[in-house]
Amino acid sequence: MNNSMAASTQIIVEGGASTDSEILTVMDVALFLRVPKSTVYKLARNGKLPASKIGKHWRFLRRDIHQWMHSRSSQG
Repeated sequence: MNNSMAASTQIIVEGGASTDSEILTVMDVALFLRVPKSTVYKLARNGKLPASKIGKHWRFLRRDIHQWMHSRSSQG
């Protein structure tokens, strides 16, 4: 990722602005869900959490994480 792309991504995440297509890291998802990073890795690896693996890095769309949370809460 080039420096301008990294800077713009960092500004979006740290600035609090979010969009449905915002890309999150494992750390972002762990903080959002308030779980350890190891839980996020495990859920992603087992296909229980919507994620994409790019090389050796997991990435998540904010929209998908929100939908996943809503679907789990409606299951009871």
